[in-house]
Formats: sequence, C-alpha cells, structure tokens
Amino acid sequence: MLNWLRNLARRPLRPGLNAPRFLRGRYDAAVNSPNNRRHWVNADGLSAGASNSREVRRVLRNRARYEVANNSYAKGIVLTLANDVIGTGPRLQLLTSDADVNRLIEQEFLRWAQAIGLAEKLRTMRMAEVTDGEAFAILVNNDTLNTPIQLDLRIVEADQVTTPEPWLTSDANAVDGIVFDDHGNAIEYHVLKGHPGNLAGPLTPDYDRIPASSVIHLFRTDRPGQQRGVPEITPALPLFAMLRDYSLATLDAAKAAACFAGILYTDAPANGEADAVEPLDEIELDRNLLLTMPGGWKMSQLKSEHPSGTYSEFKREILNEIARCLNMPFNVAAANSSGYNYASGRLDHQTYFKAIRVDQSHIESCVLNRILTAWLDEAMLVPGLIPDGSGPYSEWSHTFFFDGHEHIDPAKEARAQAMRLASHTTTLADEYARRGLDWETQLRQRAAERQLMKDLGLTSDESPQESEPQDTTDEKQSPTAA
Repeated sequence: MLNWLRNLARRPLRPGLNAPRFLRGRYDAAVNSPNNRRHWVNADGLSAGASNSREVRRVLRNRARYEVANNSYAKGIVLTLANDVIGTGPRLQLLTSDADVNRLIEQEFLRWAQAIGLAEKLRTMRMAEVTDGEAFAILVNNDTLNTPIQLDLRIVEADQVTTPEPWLTSDANAVDGIVFDDHGNAIEYHVLKGHPGNLAGPLTPDYDRIPASSVIHLFRTDRPGQQRGVPEITPALPLFAMLRDYSLATLDAAKAAACFAGILYTDAPANGEADAVEPLDEIELDRNLLLTMPGGWKMSQLKSEHPSGTYSEFKREILNEIARCLNMPFNVAAANSSGYNYASGRLDHQTYFKAIRVDQSHIESCVLNRILTAWLDEAMLVPGLIPDGSGPYSEWSHTFFFDGHEHIDPAKEARAQAMRLASHTTTLADEYARRGLDWETQLRQRAAERQLMKDLGLTSDESPQESEPQDTTDEKQSPTAA
C-alpha cells in the first residue's frame, strides 16, 4: 500500500486535466509593434494639469484663434454654435406663489439684461469657450447704467488670468492664476491689468487679486482634476489645416492646367530626325487659326483634370469629422442640406439639440445662477424694488428660458402637441418651454387678445372643425427649413 502511494505521487500529471491553469489575456492596443509604435509615440500618463500646462494652452489658443479668423467654415461653425446655444438671450421666470412679484422682478431683470447686453456677452463667452477653451467674466459696478441695479459683467480673455511670476507664489494650490483651497474650491483669481499681447504694455505686467465670488469661470471639464480649459476645437485643428491645404493645392493645379493651352512634343528619339526648336519657347495662338508645326513635332492640348471627382467628397467627410467634436451635424456645419432626406435630417438634429440643451444647462448653473444671485443682492439694497414680505430670495424657485428651435414640419408638430395635451402627457408650461416662452405670459397675452376681439365684435373660434390634413410629406424631402 505504501509503495502504491509513492508511485502515485511520482506519476506525472496528465496535461489538460490535472495541470494548473493560468489565464492570460492581452489587449491589442497595449502591444507595441512596428505598425503601431509610431502612432502611439505621443501617448503619455501626464495629469490633467500637466497636459494642459500654460504653454500648451497658449499654443492651442493662438492656433484656434488663427484658424477661426482665417477659415470660413471654422468661423461659421463657431458663430452657429453660439447663436444656437444662446440665441437672443435667456429669459428669467420666477416660480414663487406671488404672481405679481414674479412679473415685477422678471421685468426688472430683463430691463437690466438689455442694458448691459447680457445676450451678446454670453454669446462672446460661448465662442471663447470654443476657441480659447474657457471664458472669464468679472462682476463689477458700472455707474453709467440707467437702471437701478449698477451691476455689470466685464469679460476678460483667458490670457489675462495668469500669475506673471508663478515661481514667487508660495501657495501650493495655485494653478496658473487661480488659487484653490484644500477642497479644490477657487478662492482667488489673478487677472492681469492689461492683455499680455498688447505690444504697448509693460514688460512686467501687474495683476489684481480678485475674490472668486466676483469671477465667473466657464469651461468644460473633460478630465478629473482639470482646472483650466482647452479649446473645444482642438481635435479639429489638424483637420482644418488639411482642408485648407487640399483646397489650395486643388486650386493651384486647376489654375496651372487652365493657364497652359498646350505643349509641343515629338516621338523622335533624341538627336533624331526632327527640326530644331527652341526649348520653352512661347507660341501665341489666335482664334480660328490653323497652325503648322515644325517637322517631327506635334501639339497636344493639356486637359484640365482638377478639381478631381473626389474633391467634394473629401470636403464633406473632413467637415463631418471636424463638426463631430462639437456634436454638430454636417448640414449645420456646412450650411448645406442638399444630401439629406427628411428622416436623416431629423435624426442628426436630435443629437445636436440634446447637446445644446446640455450646454444651456451648464451655462445656467455656472453663469446665470451666479449672475442672478449677485443681481438680487443688489436689488435688495434698492428701496422699493423688491416688494416687502417677499421672503428670502434664497428660497425662490426659478428657471431660465432660451430660444426654442423650429420644427421642420410645423403641421406635424402642431398635431403631435395637440395629442400630447389631450392625453395629459405634457403641460402647457412644457410645450411653451420647448419654444423658449413663458406660459403665463403667453396665456395672459392670449386672454387680452380674446377680450379685445370681443370688444371689437370680432369672432374667434378656439376649436375650428377642420378635416384632418393628410400626411403627404415626402420622406426624401430635403429639410432645408431646419
């Protein structure tokens, strides 16, 4: 029995059954090979702050501004995005129980917003977020305003928010013009008194230390720990360069082919039986004229083969890739819907409109709520502006409305809206909010119109009995109205 156990212990294990198994796996993208080593040579493990260093952001800002200033597509994309996100400006709606107080404060805030040009400043900040990566606004006092509230918004470029001598800053939490506390909250901003790009400025510019409560910093956080923004069109900058280079090369080739009428050539070998001609000699040709060639020589007209058939396709594909980093469909970026049908146009716009709503929500939380709080702080100090007994404004509910987007087919949208209201799956507040309107204001206006029509003896049928229109929309119709 003992010998049998010894033999069993010395017996080799059968492969695949009793042998220990080791699970090994790998990612193709993590393997270094001659084919992909050059592609990933710039990959690094830097932190968000190290990747977005002062010099890196400066180079990206300068190149993005240059491209937007000199590229028609880039300029149009930036303007379109700012116009779609901000539009004619946000409108405040208070949701307190006192309707009269709501209307009074909404009207005063609207009058102040128009006085300082809030919509224009917000559009500028949104464009700066695309080209500079971030936008800064300082809450200041403006005595020249003709409103009871003297609050104003001063926009500064990202170049001015920096510490000229960062090595002299003893605070370890300071990051290029911004000082943070131990919890990562900004407590102070260093803003240069002049733009560093001003050629007439001093060599050692001075700066102001502004508390964070007076500064609005708008940027998109792409990585944890990121504290400064980079241009949103950074991934598209090489593509813009390729688009311009290819367009110029195609134009140069087409011009060269169009300028040269023809060329003389011979089939005879070198030093063969052909008349001697002067190399690169020019021959002037007239219309309706026959021309004789020297012996052994022929004339061939150059064919203009540019732009090639792939030029338009190249522009379409590269513009589509450029606009993708901004969640913008091709037909909006190119202002061309000729290749779209009705269904694809609506599908592409759904993603774009959702991205716009996300942008508007981000601007409302980072910018508009800060502005409203500062405005109410000033309004409380103006006698009679806020009615007594309104309670603390920190408990007031509110929202902001932005411009709505028109539907491609208004008739379809009107029928769908009526069905949603009839089935109680929506409210008038939601439906008016889709169009960027205040439902209370619209209903009061409608009631005033009906009363005026009644006083003038005009009839109004609120529920016209009409036959249901037939849906004759061509699915291949181009949604150019979008």
